[in-house]
Amino acid sequence: MAAARGLSLTVATQRAVTPWPRGRLLAASLGLQARREASSSSPEAGEGQIRLTDSCVQRLLEITEGSEFLRLQVEGGGCSGFQYKFSLDTVINPDDRVFEQGGARVVVDSDSLAFVKGAQVDFSQELIRSSFQVLNNPQAQQGCSCGSSFSIKL
Repeated sequence: MAAARGLSLTVATQRAVTPWPRGRLLAASLGLQARREASSSSPEAGEGQIRLTDSCVQRLLEITEGSEFLRLQVEGGGCSGFQYKFSLDTVINPDDRVFEQGGARVVVDSDSLAFVKGAQVDFSQELIRSSFQVLNNPQAQQGCSCGSSFSIKL
């Protein structure tokens, strides 16, 4: 789909866009459920928000058509325990949060949001790769050198 339009996206982004099956996060997400519920009762301004950089907004406006948006998910795996997954999607589920900036939309499901709240989504274009990336994730303790996986703060 995206590759047919000649887009330069990461392998994770080029996967077929299908609804994400529930329950694919590691069991550690259950421990964050209690923290998320405790913190949601007194949210500060901007807490739980996903910010988009100008390069992310610009790239999304270039590659999305009609009702398409970028879906950000967190799944178990990678060299640090969790990894970011980006895909183009058109279906907004009841538990999704939509973050819009400058006409570009990023959608995050509630389970994944616990792992990325307060982070920033960027689009980076380098000689060897072009990809969406999560930057400045306050929920991450450390990440791998390529920026695609991370471990969480406990």
